Amino acid sequence: MSERPMFEYTKAVLCRDNKVGNCPEVAVNVPGVVALRDSERPGTVVTMSPQSWAVFVEAVKAGEFDLSA
Repeated sequence: MSERPMFEYTKAVLCRDNKVGNCPEVAVNVPGVVALRDSERPGTVVTMSPQSWAVFVEAVKAGEFDLSA
């Protein structure tokens, strides 16, 4: 089994407030890989290509995943 790369995660500015929990964390420091995890479940990591990440981000911006709708 190969070892997981050392991802360096960052949170959105709003999520850096200690009163806010359960935030997505994103790492882009490994070339060719975008890693995503939930701050409450840091052991579960989803990886994708930068191209797939760009498609996902555009879909979020377009409201495609708006759960309040």
